Amino acid sequence: MTAHVDERSADDEIADLGTAEHHLQVRQTAIYVYEWPVRLWHWVNAAAILVLAVTGYFIASSLPSLPGEASDQYLMGYIRFAHFTAGFVMAAGMVGRIYWAFAGNVHARQMFVLPFWSGKFWREVLIEAQWYAFLRDYPKKYVGHNPLAQLAMVTIYSVGSIFMIVTGMALYAEGAGKGSMFDMAYDLVIPLTGNSQNLHTIHHLGMWAIIVFVMIHVYAAVREDIMSRQSMISTMVSGWRMFKDDGK
Repeated sequence: MTAHVDERSADDEIADLGTAEHHLQVRQTAIYVYEWPVRLWHWVNAAAILVLAVTGYFIASSLPSLPGEASDQYLMGYIRFAHFTAGFVMAAGMVGRIYWAFAGNVHARQMFVLPFWSGKFWREVLIEAQWYAFLRDYPKKYVGHNPLAQLAMVTIYSVGSIFMIVTGMALYAEGAGKGSMFDMAYDLVIPLTGNSQNLHTIHHLGMWAIIVFVMIHVYAAVREDIMSRQSMISTMVSGWRMFKDDGK
């Protein structure tokens, strides 16, 4: 009699486990979003921005003088060289990224295109702002950038990066002297800023704007990866966006 009861209990446990596994199963959808040139540009550009931010800070706030003969030291020279090199990498990457906006898929264009006259776009910008402010319980899911992210990418990052590249080339031309290939940037920018010192200040403030943007960008990516139940960081590695709990 006891053995019979134990057998039924085991069967019931197996049945309950099967039912639980059935309810835990959710549909997940994977969509290929970012092509390899976009992903490569993203990580190379991120490294360039890191180098530019660190070296740019030390260029603006120079290190104390080193002991010994000045001609034996070339620390600031190395810092400036790293800054210029990263700047050229960023500029070349931006040219390639603009090209891929035309050659790539629709998601590759979102960084440069803003549906300004679309009422639906602005309504969804507001919805995303409410989600980020913890005023909505559930997020909307988007294959590419959500509207708020797209707005930030176009107005802050894309415009800001081009601004930093142009002003950086103008400052480089000042040191390279007349006749350099960057004279055009110098002749275009200096009259708009008034003088070289103003240009240095504006370029330095632009660096802090990019740093703040990157901090918010990283926070938003991690937050969305956890809270919105859709992949963000891994998408920029593999190219595939995974929508988790898609059956709900």
